[in-house]
Order: sequence, then C-alpha cells, then structure tokens
Amino acid sequence: MKKFLVIAAAIICLMMGRPLAHAQDTGINGKWHFVLDTPGGDREVDAELSVDADGNVTGKWGTADVAGTYKEGKLALDFQFTSEEVGTTAAMKIDGKLDDTAALAGDWAFSEYNGTYKATRPAASAPAPAPAPSPVSDAKPKSADAKPDPQ
Repeated sequence: MKKFLVIAAAIICLMMGRPLAHAQDTGINGKWHFVLDTPGGDREVDAELSVDADGNVTGKWGTADVAGTYKEGKLALDFQFTSEEVGTTAAMKIDGKLDDTAALAGDWAFSEYNGTYKATRPAASAPAPAPAPSPVSDAKPKSADAKPDPQ
C-alpha cells in the first residue's frame, strides 16, 4: 500500500508540473529564416527571437527591434519596421503558430500589405571538411648500395 501511495504521489506531481512547463515554453528561442509571401514575390528576412518566462518576445527582425508574445504555441509580434523597398515605416504584425514540424507559419501585415509566411530554423552550418590526408608511403628510402627489389 505504501508503494502505491508513493507512485500515485509521483504521478500527481508530474501531471501538475506539465502546465507550468508548458507555460514557460520557449520553443522559438533562437535564429529563424522567414519567407513572406507577397504579391511581388517572396521576401526573406532573418530574425533572432528570445522568449522570457512570461512569454514576452524580444529580439531582431533584420535590424529592427522585435516586440510581442509567444504563449501556448502562438506567436504575436507587433513592432515598428522601416521598409527601404517601399520607403515606409509602419507596424509589422506577425501572427502564427509553431507547427508539428517545428516551423512557424501564419499571417503578416505591414502598412497596406499583407500575406502569409513560413519560418524555419536556418540549417546548422556544416563543419569544414578535414583536409585530405597526404599520401603515405611504406617504402623506405633506398641507399646508394641497395639491391633492386626482386618483385
């Protein structure tokens, strides 16, 4: 009976800890590569996001400072952005969620423009290949009075 109570208490503790762990989900921390679908074609931007324990997001969107929230798997960014392409400074709004493939997907809006986006983590740069080994010879240097090899 004592063993059963210990196991039951452990299960209850684990189940109670899950909501706390989920509330502090920081699954979007780090670098992201966003591809925004626009009428003029895809626009790409690199971002670096950081989520604190309360779900507040800070970081960089290109060179702009990011502000927003990430809670329960949903991202909501709203920050000032200057587009050199259209010569406008306006609110950039990014809404979306982290999907099963660990990608972010959703909608964006900037000035009178809007569309959808997908963001993935940049591929980790592969380590530089090791230099090719130099050929190694098992032959020993021949001396001047050595006899020819009978092969």
